[in-house]
Formats: sequence, structure tokens, C-alpha cells
Amino acid sequence: PPPPPRLTDPTGTVLPVLVMACDRSTVRRCLDKLLRYRPSAQRFPVIVSQDCGHAETARVIASYGDAVAHIRQPDLSDIPVPAEHRKFQGYYKIARHYRWALGQVFRTFRYRAAIVVEDDLEVAPDFFEYFQATFPLLLADRSLWCVSAWNDNGKEQMVDVGQAELLYRTDFFPGLGWLLLAELWDELEPKWPRAFWDDWMRQPEQRRDRSCLRPEVSRTMTFGRKGVSHGQFFDQYLKFIKLNDRFVPFTQLDLSYLKKEEYERSFLPKVYAAPEVRVEELQGNRRRELGAVRLQYSGRDSFKAFAKALGLMDDLKSGVPRAGYRGIVSFVYRGRRVYLAPPADWTGYDPSWS
Repeated sequence: PPPPPRLTDPTGTVLPVLVMACDRSTVRRCLDKLLRYRPSAQRFPVIVSQDCGHAETARVIASYGDAVAHIRQPDLSDIPVPAEHRKFQGYYKIARHYRWALGQVFRTFRYRAAIVVEDDLEVAPDFFEYFQATFPLLLADRSLWCVSAWNDNGKEQMVDVGQAELLYRTDFFPGLGWLLLAELWDELEPKWPRAFWDDWMRQPEQRRDRSCLRPEVSRTMTFGRKGVSHGQFFDQYLKFIKLNDRFVPFTQLDLSYLKKEEYERSFLPKVYAAPEVRVEELQGNRRRELGAVRLQYSGRDSFKAFAKALGLMDDLKSGVPRAGYRGIVSFVYRGRRVYLAPPADWTGYDPSWS
């Protein structure tokens, strides 16, 4: 395909959706929703990159005709891996596929930015609206390196569905439907890892103190229990993630509160002004009159204990909790806003916390 027009107007930028596919013919569910909800085929071309050479999946993708571009990863060979990683061969192939597909989008087709989804994601009605509205923020704020459609703690009872327009900054790379700029690929491609690319992204050397934007209510959900990770998180967490169902006109909202300086001026005081409670008071549904509250953790073990007790994801990657910003995780518990937060004099993440 010809390279897209070079546009200076950020709202007119072409944002391709790169769908990473392999051997799941259920990619149909992903593509049907993308094509149903996209406001413009010109502004949001869909590119399906297929690895694995799976014939049935290729037939499904081909059945969409010109509605999607179908590209195929040429190298399907096995990857030599250390003996102790033999069972992780799939993760090596995924990293190789990402490297190739992102190279196609940014080097061959020369797009300015791209939205990456996997073949087992279903998108919300305002998925495109969300990325169109946040793209200018990503361009303008150098302290951001991605926009994600995913809330790691987005289970239905842990989010405020009445505030579907609410967005956050997070230091945790969420993935699962995310937007990146071509410049970020310029930076990552030369050192792209052989496997486990998403956890590699979460290391301090790659993140470099940058944040992503994420929603209160997820704009993607995953239906793929069968996959390389064998459903380990799926049954515990992923299948309960609430997919936003009401359209929020993000492009008409003022999102300037998400810029770093403004966010720290408003969000941090809000968190530390919230009265502190004990976990027993939360679990016992006491002190309801307080409104938003704060639960303070002191170290890795207390963070994990509180997260487990309240149903949050308790794993840390390079010391960063899922959906955390400056160590703070915002969620809803029994109908009230809770900030699980470190002390106010927090000085940074400890990568030894895992």
C-alpha cells in the first residue's frame, strides 16, 4: 500500500490498527468489532499481521477482502532457545512477530503512530474515539510513551462505570490495545528482546520514568483463554474485566488534566488528602461517611497483602504495581473510591520488588 499522507494536523493523522494474529480463527470476533465501530476506513486502516501460517486463520482474514490489509510474517522457522526455555518457544515467536510487524508499519508503510491489538481482543464502541482524543496528548507530552485501552484492575466491581470518561496516568505498561508513536519504535527496535517483550518494556531501562494513559473502564476485553500463557491470568482476572459499553465523546472533552504537571498538581493532593483507613475497616464496610479513602502500604509485603485482601492484581514488574502511578493504585471497593498508596514521601520504585 502507498504511504499515508503526511498530515500536520494531529486530528487528521492516520492511525492504523495493527492486529497481531497467529492461529486463532476467532480473530473474526476481533475484526468484526473493529470494523463495526471504526468511524473512518481512511483514518483507521486495519492491518492484520499473521504469524504461524495457519491456513484456517488465513482464510478468515482473507474473507474480509479489501476491508483489511493482510500481511504475513515470512519467517516461520523455529527459534533456537536455551534448553530451560524450551517451553517458552511461543514467547520467542511472539517477540519476533512484533518486531517484524511493527517494522512493517513504521518502516515500510511509514505511519506516524499505530494502535496495536491482538487477535483475542474485543473493542468498545468508543475505542477509536478514545485513541483519537489521546493521540495529541501523546504527541505533546514527552513524559508519556503510550496510551492503553486497558485497566489491569478493571473488574466490574472495582471500577466506577458511572465515570466511564475518567482517565489516568500509569507507570505500568498495560498493553492490550495500545498506541505508540513512530519515534518510540525508533528507540526500541535496535534493542528489541528475543522473548517476553511486554515485561521487557516494563524494565526501567526501557520505560525511563515515562507513563502511559489508561481508562477507568477498559476499552478492550480479552476472550482468548487459549494462548501461549495457557490461561493463567484469564480465569482469575482477565475474564472479569468490564468492557465499557457507553460511548464517551472523548474528542469533545478537556483532557489537559492528564498532562504531567497538571496531573501531579491535582491527583496527588487528592490522594493524600483522602482520610487513611485500615484494611479491616474497608473489608468491614465501616466509616462509610468518609467518601474516598486511602490505604497506606509500607513495603512490598504489605502492598501484596493488601492487594490480595482486596482482589487487586498483586504482581509487580520491575517494582511497579499494575495500574500504579507513583506507587498509587486507584480502584473501587464496595462502591467507594480507594487509593492504595505508599507514604507521601515516596522516592521511586524499587526494581527488587517482584
